[in-house]
Amino acid sequence: MAGVEINDSFVRRTLDNGRIEEVLWHELHEVRIITTSDGPFTEGVFFVLIGVRGNGCVVPNSAADRAFRSRLSALPGFDNQRVIQALRTPSDQQYSVWRRASRDATR
Repeated sequence: MAGVEINDSFVRRTLDNGRIEEVLWHELHEVRIITTSDGPFTEGVFFVLIGVRGNGCVVPNSAADRAFRSRLSALPGFDNQRVIQALRTPSDQQYSVWRRASRDATR
């Protein structure tokens, strides 16, 4: 079944074809937001989570609940102003809103 699962350990999206995208929170390396001009009747904002191993998980804004957004906002140096800017963008854009500091190691 397609959908997004967000918990204390990971973020996982299962696509309609059964393919799974997953990022463990402690392996998170970067967060981007992609906006599209596809709206207003289709999803137009996506959170892209990129892991240290190059893996990734795309979370549609419609699946980004309060707990997910709070978890992201708690990341050191997370750029909430860029998030607000992205959410107001009606065109095709990409925003980097957080990147792990190079001195941070995965646990």
